[in-house]
Amino acid sequence: MAAGRAATIAAMTSRVISPAGIAPPAARYAHAVATDGAQQWLHTSGVLPTRSDGSVPDDVGEQASTVWQNVAAILSEAGMSSSDIVSMTTYVVPGQDLGAVMAERDQFLGGHLAASTLVVVPELAQPAWKVEIAVVAAR
Repeated sequence: MAAGRAATIAAMTSRVISPAGIAPPAARYAHAVATDGAQQWLHTSGVLPTRSDGSVPDDVGEQASTVWQNVAAILSEAGMSSSDIVSMTTYVVPGQDLGAVMAERDQFLGGHLAASTLVVVPELAQPAWKVEIAVVAAR
């Protein structure tokens, strides 16, 4: 920056976009989130249900909980929190309890709304994995 010039850093704001002319979201998520003034963006890879000891829970709800714990660690390392998440994509293999996956998401977000996509995929990279989640956060 040139000497003598002050930096102006705008505060980031986000707002949930829910147009009146379309059906409401099918679950607890936002159709879209608009952000203005973000100074930091975080894009994760697909976050996996693998614990720090290398183990993977059998139950899809426990796997989702583990994924969100891993997301929390990533956000914390970046100086962010769950309230900074603006969108997420959840990949789940067929035959799983989607309600358990969404309940873990809702518990983690604690009322915060973000854009969310849920995709049922034939399989993930490892047979033990039943759920994988990628998030985008901004602040």
